[in-house]
Amino acid sequence: MDSTVSESESRVVPNFLDENRELSEDCKDLIATLPLEKGWVAKHLHQYQGFWHTTRQLQGLLSCQNHFQAHHTDILIVTTPKSGTTWLKAWTFSLLHRHKYHPTTQNHPLLTHNPHFLVPFLELDLYLDKPSLPDLSSLPSPRLFSTHIPYVSLPISVTQTSCKIVYLCRDPKDAFISLWHFTNRLRPHTMLPNSLHEAFHKFCRGVSLYGPFWEHVLEYWHKSLEHPHKIMFMRFEEMKLNPEFVLKKLATFVGCPFSREEEEAGVVQEILKLCSFDNLSNLQVNRNGKLSSGEAHRAFFRRGEIGDWKNHLTSDMIQQLNAITEEKLAQHGLRF
Repeated sequence: MDSTVSESESRVVPNFLDENRELSEDCKDLIATLPLEKGWVAKHLHQYQGFWHTTRQLQGLLSCQNHFQAHHTDILIVTTPKSGTTWLKAWTFSLLHRHKYHPTTQNHPLLTHNPHFLVPFLELDLYLDKPSLPDLSSLPSPRLFSTHIPYVSLPISVTQTSCKIVYLCRDPKDAFISLWHFTNRLRPHTMLPNSLHEAFHKFCRGVSLYGPFWEHVLEYWHKSLEHPHKIMFMRFEEMKLNPEFVLKKLATFVGCPFSREEEEAGVVQEILKLCSFDNLSNLQVNRNGKLSSGEAHRAFFRRGEIGDWKNHLTSDMIQQLNAITEEKLAQHGLRF
């Protein structure tokens, strides 16, 4: 999901972009060996296992790889950045907890907490800048987490257990425009915004947060075909165009399908209403609150629409992105 953010709210650099914090010795040693590029917000991006990460984000990823132990009953939301992560977190949280919190209840957690608080990122929230490793063993089952980590970099326990992965991606043209807007909001006052052309050039080369975009998507696409009971592959466009169908499919996949009684009582529609862009973006908590990492909640609600790229990209840019997508994805049966 992408709403306009005030200037003062938009210039707080999140923890995972703050390069002034001390790194572990292991991370320092590794970074010295990795390819380096100029970042979109942070000064540097480092290429690790084929994908680009900020310095702080990489430390969180390494800690997550070394220490996270998945349970067989875990559910992991994986997304490419700016592909509808906030929306999918709201959907999945409300699905899993609907018997405790009916979507129409006045004390529903989504009414008082941002979805990113309710479904934390492994590498950005749980394993970054903590004085000690998080104790996740006592969390009620099923545990629900999220990440942007590419498949090749997932903790071994995730791939070796039967925990489920819900993967969400988006048309790369919309994903790029949303990422460009989002990162410019995060740049400090002392930095000029990234120009559209500069950001576009980097994105096309694969130099973006957790990029290359196409390789990130393709890994999960292949794995979803090989292991359809473990990985559900979703597109943002399908969520927008056929939300009821996709929500019911998601509920079945994560092991809590809607009963006939629930469907007849309109529970599906109530969850969609609770988690809608209009509802979430206008809640007080999402208009004024901030994450512990520093980002304003409002930064995650801009437009939430399909096709915003038409308002920004030139015909040459559109042609170039379409050509890259066709070359890298279409031959594998994946189109947007």
